[in-house]
Amino acid sequence: MNRIFSTALLTTAISWSACTDNSAASTKNTQASADTVQMSTSNPNTDTAVQHNPLAGVTAAYLDMKNGLAGDNGNEAAAAGTKFNTALDQVNKSVMSADQRKSFEDIADDAREMAEHISTNAGKIAHQREHFDMLSKDMYDLLKVFGTGQHLYEDYCPMYNNNKGAIWLSETKAIKNPYMGKQQPDCGTVKEEMK
Repeated sequence: MNRIFSTALLTTAISWSACTDNSAASTKNTQASADTVQMSTSNPNTDTAVQHNPLAGVTAAYLDMKNGLAGDNGNEAAAAGTKFNTALDQVNKSVMSADQRKSFEDIADDAREMAEHISTNAGKIAHQREHFDMLSKDMYDLLKVFGTGQHLYEDYCPMYNNNKGAIWLSETKAIKNPYMGKQQPDCGTVKEEMK
């Protein structure tokens, strides 16, 4: 009887410890993911992801935009919008097939316009979020053509735009809602894992 009680107590302690450690590991993984994104935006010429995925720099700038909006930081989102358009201009189209090039050109013009609105409206975060909604659809379409080059999540907020809802892409499984920001940071669900 004493042995059964000891085993149950040990199992409970291990389970509790695993849950506590899982939270710390999740925080470390989120930070590592953020460091990876920062590394790819700071030196895109040496990043191996850029060599394998022509949209790696564009994706990194998009994720910076998303993180700025999730933190209610319109200035950060605006700076990322500028980086996004610079990265779009630097995409190596010579590695694309004819079909990929056509898809890129069809979507890139609209994406460029959305990022331009975000980059020039730092003081109007609601306006930035409207254009981020449309930009997120463009990014989803682009990444379906070219692949992600990294593990991403398509997330969905059902409340945005008077309950019409909106998607966004994220580098973390934890919800960080760019449409609701600090008001409701974890509002939303993961719709799709993209690899």
